[in-house]
Amino acid sequence: KKDVDGLHPYNVGRLFSGNPYHRSCTPAGIIELLDRYEIEIKGKEAVIVGRSILVGKPLALMLLERHATVTVCHTRTRNLSEVTKRAEILVAAAGSAEMIRGGMVRDGAVVIDVGTNRMENGKLLGDVAFDEVFEKAAYITPVPGGVGPMTIAMLLKNTLNAAKAATCEN
Repeated sequence: KKDVDGLHPYNVGRLFSGNPYHRSCTPAGIIELLDRYEIEIKGKEAVIVGRSILVGKPLALMLLERHATVTVCHTRTRNLSEVTKRAEILVAAAGSAEMIRGGMVRDGAVVIDVGTNRMENGKLLGDVAFDEVFEKAAYITPVPGGVGPMTIAMLLKNTLNAAKAATCEN
């Protein structure tokens, strides 16, 4: 109940059963972004590039709960561009700078860039080649300033909920 970042193995297990105390902050922030922009999830084909316990796996579960058809890929997925081109919702969370190029994205897709990659020159890049994908996407999150602030907002929400729960128990 005190795991406000939602990453403890016990809480991740509860996510699998559909009853977590707190949802993992970054995936919850992504769902909140989709909801706030009234982007329909139900029935959509969602592709997540990245299979981490921090983002990819919990986000896949959350999207499945919302009735999306979910494919989880990674940096070693064969023919990755063929898979990503099918995505109506594409989430890049592989930790590989600008690996998602314009030719890998379907016209009108919702593109969520979770990646934060610090280059040798100090520049921060996402997993999506923003300038290439911007022209094709219906929506796209920037790096920095896209998913990161939503992660912080969800951490604060989880902290508030934990405090309320602790107050009710006492």
